Amino acid sequence: MPRAVQFGRYGGLDVLEVVDVPRPEPGPGELLVRVEAAGINPGEAKIRQGLMADQFPTSFPSGQGSDLAGVIEEAGPGTSPWVPGDDVIGFTNRRGSQAQFAVVEATDVVRKPAGVSWEVAGSLFVAGTTACAAVASVAPEPGETLAVAGASGGVGSIGVQLARLAGATVVGIASAAHHRWLSSHGVLPVAYGDGLDDRLRHAVDHVDAFIDAFGDDYVQLALDLGVAPQRIDTIVDFSAVERFGVKAEGNASAGTSAVLGELAGLVAEGKVEVPIARAYPLDDVREAYWQLDRGHVLGKIVLLPNG
Repeated sequence: MPRAVQFGRYGGLDVLEVVDVPRPEPGPGELLVRVEAAGINPGEAKIRQGLMADQFPTSFPSGQGSDLAGVIEEAGPGTSPWVPGDDVIGFTNRRGSQAQFAVVEATDVVRKPAGVSWEVAGSLFVAGTTACAAVASVAPEPGETLAVAGASGGVGSIGVQLARLAGATVVGIASAAHHRWLSSHGVLPVAYGDGLDDRLRHAVDHVDAFIDAFGDDYVQLALDLGVAPQRIDTIVDFSAVERFGVKAEGNASAGTSAVLGELAGLVAEGKVEVPIARAYPLDDVREAYWQLDRGHVLGKIVLLPNG
């Protein structure tokens, strides 16, 4: 039988199980995808821990995951032009991508460019569309300076590149271990920690816009640097939205197949790199999320359900 990640109650890593499940069957407008890669994201851990129960109620047992890339195994009625054997990148809103097979809406996939690896394709949707929304929300222009907190993470590493493509000067706040990668992508790296505000003021004359992809007190830091609230976007500190009037644009604002297709094109053209920190077999899902929880990861961690 096919295998899938599930959890039967809210909790820590110990509630995650890889279990045998019936082979899913696609209905009208649906595709059955043999999943070659599925990204993992912090939001999934929060849902599993019950921290987002009000926004995303869960019935048990629950599957997990949204990002996916794979090969169409079966196409339900009304899914033309898709046919079995097509390589696709997509997403599911059914919390079921971390599995050997997943049913997805035919409108939620795009064709995978031949030059994009399975690992990158399978971890592109959530981080990539979130980065697109965050950058668009603060709209950096040529001649402006954008600072990004969490610049080497899944969202930040894509966001800094999109901002550079827009012509902005980009400052990436990240651990020293990832400064070389940031520099190689035209980003000015600055180490986080005590004295960050002084280091930022020394690195650039001013900061016009700010993306917080980490949390803690980065929104307050942006305000202290003189950034206007409407040019600050956080994907983590939602309490700051009400307190300071900053933005919280993320995946919900850009999570479409159209945006996903544009991102896949940028990756295929070599204009955006999605760094893969590590790929794990499905059975190692607990270790994968443990690694994610530790932080300081460059780019994305991905599961290979059929690897």
